[in-house]
Amino acid sequence: MATCSTDLGALLGPNATAAADYICNKFSDVSFAVDNTYLLLSAYLNFFMQLGFAMLCAGSVRAKNTINVMLIAVLDSAIAGLFYYLFGFAFAFGSPSNGGFIGRHHFGLRSIPSSSFDYSNFLYHWAFAVSAAGIASGSMAERTQFVAHLIYSPFFTGFVYPVVCHWFWASDGWASAFRTDGNFLFGSGVIDFAGSGVVHMVGGVAGFWGALIEGPRIGRFHRSGKSVALRGHNAALVVLGTFILWFGWYGFNPGSFNRISSFYTSGNYYGQWSAVGRTAVTTTLAGCTGALTTLLGKRILTSHWNVTDVCSGSLGGFAAITAGCSVVEPWAAIICGFVAALVLIGCNKLAEKAEFDDPLEVAQLHGGCGAWGVLFTGLFASEKYTREVYPSRPPGQYGLLMGGGGRLLAAQIVQILVIVGWVSATMGTLFYFLNKLGLLRISAEDEMVGMDLTRHGGLAYKYSDEEEDDESIKHGTQMRKIERH
Repeated sequence: MATCSTDLGALLGPNATAAADYICNKFSDVSFAVDNTYLLLSAYLNFFMQLGFAMLCAGSVRAKNTINVMLIAVLDSAIAGLFYYLFGFAFAFGSPSNGGFIGRHHFGLRSIPSSSFDYSNFLYHWAFAVSAAGIASGSMAERTQFVAHLIYSPFFTGFVYPVVCHWFWASDGWASAFRTDGNFLFGSGVIDFAGSGVVHMVGGVAGFWGALIEGPRIGRFHRSGKSVALRGHNAALVVLGTFILWFGWYGFNPGSFNRISSFYTSGNYYGQWSAVGRTAVTTTLAGCTGALTTLLGKRILTSHWNVTDVCSGSLGGFAAITAGCSVVEPWAAIICGFVAALVLIGCNKLAEKAEFDDPLEVAQLHGGCGAWGVLFTGLFASEKYTREVYPSRPPGQYGLLMGGGGRLLAAQIVQILVIVGWVSATMGTLFYFLNKLGLLRISAEDEMVGMDLTRHGGLAYKYSDEEEDDESIKHGTQMRKIERH
């Protein structure tokens, strides 16, 4: 602001200080309006991803549980809205905090708007909280009691997830690259720009513990240990959900700049808008590479061209690039997507060997690919882009393979370890006690018949009379299986 007034005053001549200040103040007002509008539009795109999650979940489960997963998708948004408003935003961004661990201001959005935050910031980060909750819910689909969801979702969005946000995104988080006091972890801080760790790993690790403690769905693994595919009922919904998520990722990643109107060099065509565009490009390239690599990899392994595998591969690429999308070159994003696909395929193979059942591959995709994305940033972050996006960080701390030394990579490894530890200690413990109290998994009868019919009063799809007769026969067969079981 001072620079604007000085430069403009010199152009207007003597005794023009007041006029220069007035004009610069107006430009500043316009800049705030443009940036807040940009952030709001990004928040809308980000929240639109929840529809993608709903479609993806619905298509990935069997028809008898469609209403259940759709209801959970709606409730994730509603529960996160209330609890993130009351507690979550304050725990995440209520600086000054309690030793860099947890925020303690702005409960119920008190004192907002301020010089640091506007309502658009809350809305944007609420959409992030909804995404993380949706990720966790996907792992536990088709066998989780509804009451369990009503217990763990508020705890997750109101406390567990916001604490991790504070560590890595707040201006005084203990490992944040946005610190203003110069006290960075390993002299670097953690670069997790849009949340490969904060959003995807947190949701993936939470989902892992829920699915592990519940155990696999009935019929998922034969007594001999052989894997039995329980395929989703609608590939079209999976593809639709993937495209919606892809579209929404352009709010998820580029929107994390929070603003778009800044110049990097005065009077130049290169500014924050260029970084926003570059981030959209790296996001696109990682997702595209993940999709193609998974297509070819699964073709080699199974001799099939599988559309749902391609969808998972693209999402794995997106989840991985999210951490470093703003600080890497476009060519590096191709490497990110390629390795993410291999990580996803490897994690799925490992899950099958361990008889771990995750209907949406959440733990493998968001947990595994998210962790790779955090490491990838420590390897490939560019010196130039890192200085632009994180100007308060010490110079010289960027990707190991780009010549920046190992401090950033060490900080990234710490992020992975503390996320796994924190989420395991909180969500793992909660799921353990819910299971001990009989509140986590549904009964075998409900699981075989489907929760739409037993818990939600009807099926998602209307059947003809002949199909209803077939369903009655199928129900009788399922009950006999339960009795034998």
